[in-house]
Amino acid sequence: MNDKITMFTDGGSRNNPGPSAIGVHIETLDKKYAEYIGIKTNNEAEYEALIFGLKKIKALLGKDKTKQYSIECYLDSELIVKQLNHEYKLKEERIQKYFIEIWNLMLDFGKVIFRHIPREKNKIADSLVNEALDQQEKQNNLF
Repeated sequence: MNDKITMFTDGGSRNNPGPSAIGVHIETLDKKYAEYIGIKTNNEAEYEALIFGLKKIKALLGKDKTKQYSIECYLDSELIVKQLNHEYKLKEERIQKYFIEIWNLMLDFGKVIFRHIPREKNKIADSLVNEALDQQEKQNNLF
């Protein structure tokens, strides 16, 4: 395993649950994604951002090359990082499903690391979330 990819993800909802979006910044590949994901909780949005990012990296690299890469995932949700690093238990069934999906995606890569960072260090992914939510709000106000 020789190559490392750094990814920042964020998910957020206005109200909790409420209109939600994800932001993914795959720094190493210079890719940014923002997407409205409907009515979700904050935690669901955080997990969906991570899943989206891992799937996107897999698609960009090609399935046959992913094992050569280690992926460093930076999230500002300490709760989710601790759940993914087996420090906290997963009690809610819907969160367990996200965890299983991420676990299965991890098998495609050489290594996947989850790190908590302060929100200030996750500005790009955070702004992508807000852009997607603002865009959705504008569209809703047109009708």
